[in-house]
Amino acid sequence: MSVTVRIPTVLRTYTGGQATVDADGATVADVLADLDTRFPGIAGRVLDERGVLRRFVNVYVDEDDVRFGDGLQTVVPIGSTVAVIPAVAGG
Repeated sequence: MSVTVRIPTVLRTYTGGQATVDADGATVADVLADLDTRFPGIAGRVLDERGVLRRFVNVYVDEDDVRFGDGLQTVVPIGSTVAVIPAVAGG
């Protein structure tokens, strides 16, 4: 199952500068595991030591924020886009 993953600038050091990469997986957790296999360390920047999404990292499957769905178990349909977006704060 192939999907496109959008990589934020801050994580592109893991992907050799690529802004988008292909990944396989039926769920967000599977996609992140596949990414980490090919780009070691990237999952550790998205997930904390408990294996849950870091507080200031948002993940979308197409237009849907996975935090409002099934989290890491959110289904990723073939051909969809997964976007990893670091939260931005400021005033």
